[in-house]
Amino acid sequence: MSQIIENIRLELKANSREELRESGKRFFREPVNMYGMKTTDVTRISKKHLSKLNQPSKSEIFSYCEEMWQSGMIEESFVACGWAYSQRKNFISNDFQVFERWVNQYISNWASCDTLCNHTIGTFVEMYPSYLADLKRWAHSENRWVKRASAVTLIIPAKEGLFIEDIFEIANILLHDSDDMVQKGYGWMLKAASKPYPDQVFEYINRHKATMPRTALRYAIEKLPVEMKKVAMEK
Repeated sequence: MSQIIENIRLELKANSREELRESGKRFFREPVNMYGMKTTDVTRISKKHLSKLNQPSKSEIFSYCEEMWQSGMIEESFVACGWAYSQRKNFISNDFQVFERWVNQYISNWASCDTLCNHTIGTFVEMYPSYLADLKRWAHSENRWVKRASAVTLIIPAKEGLFIEDIFEIANILLHDSDDMVQKGYGWMLKAASKPYPDQVFEYINRHKATMPRTALRYAIEKLPVEMKKVAMEK
């Protein structure tokens, strides 16, 4: 295992650039550790090294992911997310414990949060909807990234028209949160739901617009028809 991870790290370092590292850090308010790379290069390296493995088991893949998460490097978190997602056909109910631990222990920025939640955990929840209850539990967390995760996990299901009532429940829990990372997360979730459910999302926003933070509101209405946007922005 260590040699495989070392090979990945060597190639990530070889493709890193100081100017990309410095410019990339400007996207984050919190300190982040990064090699400084284009996302396309990270994806290419991730797929290349995954393809070299000889029929790995899911537990083996998750062990590699664990080691990459532990590095604290944002690009390694992206590789870990991609490798975890590659195992989606093999997800079982108990995998939620692994994903929840990653969210709690390793996520410290919006990019790693969204990359893991949008695809890996979002797909898991589509497969096992009973875990929507755990997302609602996450929404009550004291950890800003766990709260954001509760919402951004449902971005792709929301676009597919799934779980609309659960989406509104999570939005209710997060509605008055003062953290803009959380506000952007649930606003994005509502925006995704507005494609299949424009009338319901508009009605929800209009009902809460007097107290909904403007950051969340602006995200939520982005894809609504112009006239609905105008009404939603009226004080």
